[in-house]
Amino acid sequence: MTSPRAAAPPAAPAAVPAAERGATVIPEKVVARIARRAAQEALAHYAATAPARSAPLARPRAEAAVTDGTARLGLTLELPYPADLARTCRAVQEHVSERVGELTGMRITEVTLVIEHLVLAGGPEHRRVR
Repeated sequence: MTSPRAAAPPAAPAAVPAAERGATVIPEKVVARIARRAAQEALAHYAATAPARSAPLARPRAEAAVTDGTARLGLTLELPYPADLARTCRAVQEHVSERVGELTGMRITEVTLVIEHLVLAGGPEHRRVR
């Protein structure tokens, strides 16, 4: 009879170096979805801190081009108006770049914005001249 202590545990497999294990590939479509969500976060933060409430903004659209661990992002979005558009655009670009980089581990080399519409604060009822 053999005692339970006498049985040796199986040998652990040899560790494979990280460079030889492979890589995680994140499709461009997924990176674009993450960028779209990050843009929504940035715009929601801006809307919460803006002095005048604006009408709801349409959901941003995003595209991504991924190459060797880097990504270039393109966003099409609406912005509230009146606002400091340059500062708002920079804030959106910085937030999207940081957030996508955090979540994907990629280096974001470019975030291009296309402003499709400016949405007036207060909505359509404030568009008329009295």
